[in-house]
Amino acid sequence: MPETADKQIVYMDAVLTPNDSLSDRAFILVMAAIAGISFVTGMMFLAMGAAPVAGFFGLDALALYLAWRWHRKRRAERTRVRITADQLGLHHTDRRGREKTAQLPSAFARVMLDTPVTHASQLRIEHGHTAYVIGRFLTPDERASLADALRGALQKARAERHGTPPVLSSD
Repeated sequence: MPETADKQIVYMDAVLTPNDSLSDRAFILVMAAIAGISFVTGMMFLAMGAAPVAGFFGLDALALYLAWRWHRKRRAERTRVRITADQLGLHHTDRRGREKTAQLPSAFARVMLDTPVTHASQLRIEHGHTAYVIGRFLTPDERASLADALRGALQKARAERHGTPPVLSSD
C-alpha cells in the first residue's frame, strides 16, 4: 500500500469522475455524419420549395452540439476520497471549478448507502450529524461497489489505529 510523506499508509485514494459517453474523435465523426445528413436532406427540401424545413435541420444539428458542450462541462466534476488511519479526506470539484474539502476522523466515519440500490439511492459518508453525498453520477452497481470498498478501507484503517497490524494485499 502507498504511504504518505509522513509514512502513513494510504488505504484508499480514489478519484471519482462521471462516465464519458463519447470520445472527442467519436463526437466529431457523429457530428460530421449529422451535419452531412442534415445538409443533404435540407437541400432536398429546399429543391422541393420547402425552404423553412432546411433551417430546422440546421437547428437540430446546433441543438445536438450545444447538448454535447453541456455534457462536457458536467464531465469536469471530480471527487477524491483518501483514507488513512487518521482521517478520511474528501475533495470535490464541481463542473464550475468550485472546490469543497472535508477532513473526517476515519475512526468515526460511516459509509451509508440507501437500499435497495437504485439510480435515486445516495452514497453518503457520515460523521456525527453531517453527511457528504458522493458519487451521484455513478451507476447503482458502481455505487454499491464503491460503498463496499470504502467500508473495507475504513475497516483496515481502524485496525491499524487500534494496534492490529494491517493485512497487506496485492489488490
